[in-house]
Amino acid sequence: EVPLVQSGGGLVQAGGSLRLSCAASRIPFDDYAIGWFRQAPGKEREGIAGVNNGDGRTYYTDSVKGRFTISSDNAKKTVYLQMNSLKPEDTAVYYCATALPPAMHAIVTGDLPVDALDTWGQGTLVTVSS
Repeated sequence: EVPLVQSGGGLVQAGGSLRLSCAASRIPFDDYAIGWFRQAPGKEREGIAGVNNGDGRTYYTDSVKGRFTISSDNAKKTVYLQMNSLKPEDTAVYYCATALPPAMHAIVTGDLPVDALDTWGQGTLVTVSS
C-alpha cells in the first residue's frame, strides 16, 4: 500500500480553479503534516503549502498565498489543495509529501532542503493555459 496517493489536476484556463487530493495511509495521520510541492519544467521542486493534521495549522509561501487553500479531512486521512485564480506560471507537476510538523514547516518555507523528505505522492500534472 502506497503511503500517499494523489488525485486531481489536469488542464485549466488562466483564472480557473482545480483541486488536488492527497490520501494518506500507513502513517499516524494526526501526528504528521502534509505539504504540497511543485516542480515546473527546468526548475527545482519548491514547497508551496503545508498543514499540520493534528491542529489544522496551515502555512503558505508567497507565490500562492491568497489563491491556494490547503485543508485536512482527518476522518478521511486526506489533504486537499484548492487552487483558485490559476496563472500560467502555476503550471507544474504537483506533489504531496509527509513529515513531522516542525520538519515540514522548515522544508516548505525553505529553511531545510526539499530532499530531506522521503515520502512522496506520485505527482500530478497541472497545466494552466493563457
